Amino acid sequence: MKIIPVIDLKDGEVVHARQGNRKHYQPINTGLCKSSDIFQVIEAFLGVYEFDTFYIADLNAITDQGEHGHLITNVLTRFPHITFWIDKGYQKYDQSTQYPGNALPVLGSESYQNETISELKAYKNNFILSLDYSRSTTLGAASLFSDSTFWPKNIIIMTLDRVGSSHGPDLGKLTEFSKHHPDKNFIAAGGIRNKQDLMTLSEAGIQLALVASALHSGAIKTEDIAEFQAKKYPVKPGYF
Repeated sequence: MKIIPVIDLKDGEVVHARQGNRKHYQPINTGLCKSSDIFQVIEAFLGVYEFDTFYIADLNAITDQGEHGHLITNVLTRFPHITFWIDKGYQKYDQSTQYPGNALPVLGSESYQNETISELKAYKNNFILSLDYSRSTTLGAASLFSDSTFWPKNIIIMTLDRVGSSHGPDLGKLTEFSKHHPDKNFIAAGGIRNKQDLMTLSEAGIQLALVASALHSGAIKTEDIAEFQAKKYPVKPGYF
């Protein structure tokens, strides 16, 4: 099981995501990190574990209310040995404006429509797909959930109403996708509370999870992460 810390950026600050209610997200102030400065948050996460991959959601870009391109570029430069998955909403492929080599785009279904998903082909599978849900409702391009010809190897199942909640991961959706698409790697996002949730996901064959709240609260500790990283679970090719 590999854990990827999540950073949500809004108006220049790292915020605490709660159940997809983005208008009401507040700056981070936790036992792990009192500051909402992205560099301090990253350093705080690295103090928990030597993570080699982070996920950054540019909420302003996702909601068409500005963007954090310059700040994110500074982060990529400051931490060149860390891979950053960058979700900045709708991203039309443009080779001339791509981020440095330690960034990988996350393309979320909520930011695409059926008529624009053909643009994903330009990325030649060099991206992470996020299939976004609010409860059981699909968000964005409906055909993207059923037409796997647009899917890369690694796919996030993002259940927004579980983000920052105590509801636990959406094991049902993750299990169903894994069952019907055994050649893909599905990534848990939303609701992961503790070590037990990680164990449940691992037992279901999910070997990668996006986590924020449980790291900030200390519910998932350094020794828990080290234990999961050390275990040799059977995984499919293509995991990071």
